[in-house]
Amino acid sequence: MRIFNEVFAVTRLNILNLPKRVATSLVAVVGVMAVVLVFAAVLSMAKGFERTMVAAGSEDTAIVMRSGATAELNSGLSHEQTLIIANAPGLLKDGDRAVTSAELFVLVDIKKKSNDSEANVPLRGVQAAAFDVRLNVELVAGRMFETGKNEMIVGQAAQREFKGLDLGATVRLGRVDWTVVGVFAAGGSVSESEIWTDVRVLQGAYRRGTSYQSVRVRLEDEDSLAVFEKALADDPRLETDVYTEKEYYSSQAKPMSNFIRLLGYPITFLMGIGAVFGALNSMYSSVSARGTEIATLRALGFGPFAVLISTIIESTLLALIGGLLGGAIAFITFNGFQVSTLNSSSFSQVVFDFAVTGELLVQGIITALIIGLIGGFLPAVRAARLPVAQALREL
Repeated sequence: MRIFNEVFAVTRLNILNLPKRVATSLVAVVGVMAVVLVFAAVLSMAKGFERTMVAAGSEDTAIVMRSGATAELNSGLSHEQTLIIANAPGLLKDGDRAVTSAELFVLVDIKKKSNDSEANVPLRGVQAAAFDVRLNVELVAGRMFETGKNEMIVGQAAQREFKGLDLGATVRLGRVDWTVVGVFAAGGSVSESEIWTDVRVLQGAYRRGTSYQSVRVRLEDEDSLAVFEKALADDPRLETDVYTEKEYYSSQAKPMSNFIRLLGYPITFLMGIGAVFGALNSMYSSVSARGTEIATLRALGFGPFAVLISTIIESTLLALIGGLLGGAIAFITFNGFQVSTLNSSSFSQVVFDFAVTGELLVQGIITALIIGLIGGFLPAVRAARLPVAQALREL
């Protein structure tokens, strides 16, 4: 108990004396704050992108594409093949018909509102059951497009990010004029970055004949996937791969998320090194300024261990303050901030929000504490080894 009392007493004295060392303490706090701020800001991009992609995924919905295709853009299915898929076992039925939507996916150039640059926006042709195979999609304004007409509905995120997609607007895409008749929400998922229209109209507008790129199907339940996959694999007329929506969108999110992390972690590491040196400088200055104070405590009977631990606690406390400030600024500034970026898997724009999650904030605080421990260790050793007689001669 004596050791703990000594540590508590010396630590309390150090903390009470912090106002006398504001300048050097701020160096450590600001350095750690910058590290946590950049760490949370950069990695919140990856978190937000993943959340947007994975939010569209469901284990009860499957996507069928041509065998070997890694994305809808490089897939291709004939009309006959989509009918075979729709009649396979394991699918949820609405009356006598399976709940499926054969779809076509093209990219169109639309200018961004933010900087007037052109972006590849997904224009998706869907069938009537498109809403039934996506449980999180609902119309929030206007109406559904009519079959056979050049009408389209737009996702909320796409409407916010890109020009000319207001309800009732006429947009020229390719050689065709389209009318925006509705706006849909999709729970913040990647579907909100898309524009939808009747698949037959899209086929004609882009001269795709009767071809499709994917078929979305609702499964009877999660256990039906194996039955459905086996039926397609055993049919010689088909060469297809089957993914659950969750599996597909998770794989689509990985390249971009990994790229962001590949940048984020090295930047954080390099800034962390700088923050450690800032903490070292701050704590060495603190030890130097308190030399006689430390020597007096030693002369009064306080052991070197109490001085060592109290100095490390002081450094860690300053780092914790910096980490909390950095996390708070990152959350206030970046959480929910909307941007769009090119999805390298589909070559289309995905609109998403930065997500400064609790997990990221905890990681940032842990990083701050590590910086504080490393930055305080060597100055703490110096303080514990400070010769008492030499320091007292300076009184």
